[in-house]
Amino acid sequence: MNENLFASFMTPSLMGIPIVVLIIMFPTIMFPSPNRLINNRTITIQQWLIKLVLKQMMLIHSNKGRTWSLMLITLILFIGTTNLLGLLPHSFTPTTQLSMNLGMAIPLWAGAVLLGFRHKTKTSLAHFLPQGTPIILIPMLVVIETISLFIQPMALAVRLTANITAGHLLMHLIGGATSVLFSISTPIALTTFIILLLLTMLEFAVALIQAYVFTLLVNLYLHDNT
Repeated sequence: MNENLFASFMTPSLMGIPIVVLIIMFPTIMFPSPNRLINNRTITIQQWLIKLVLKQMMLIHSNKGRTWSLMLITLILFIGTTNLLGLLPHSFTPTTQLSMNLGMAIPLWAGAVLLGFRHKTKTSLAHFLPQGTPIILIPMLVVIETISLFIQPMALAVRLTANITAGHLLMHLIGGATSVLFSISTPIALTTFIILLLLTMLEFAVALIQAYVFTLLVNLYLHDNT
């Protein structure tokens, strides 16, 4: 129980050299490029799921918005597989780092917003001032809408970081308590172990849901600006 609670969130290193880049690149191994005329079941299921998710996300987009399809499907696959790999014992989850999540959120948000200002300038500027606003409230509403616009990427990153970090911390605490309780009271330890198993199943769902939510919000920002 003397182990540092936040040790699993520290960037791993090998001989003093950070290896987070190798960890980030590792999920690509899970999606090999098919090089056969007839694929095996695993690749077939992967391709079917990718097409299903991509079709669902692209339904609301025009032709201009659909040019982002490769970017969005890569994003959801990367976040989903990274979150799932982070549930393995003695592993590192890059999506628990706010800096990395901001590095994904800010460029995607900025690209969508700049696209809107370039192709739909009047509509984009109209979001800062709702129709029918009293003249006395115009300066305050413009400031509020501007702040809400710039908060969007921060909200994307913080939401993903908080959900993944909270789940890992809870699993760490319950796992530590279970190991201690086995030497004190076996029935209580078994109860906490069952809770830990249920929480692990929940974390598998959260890992996939958070990847979908992150990508869906980026998708909605893109839809509003194309």
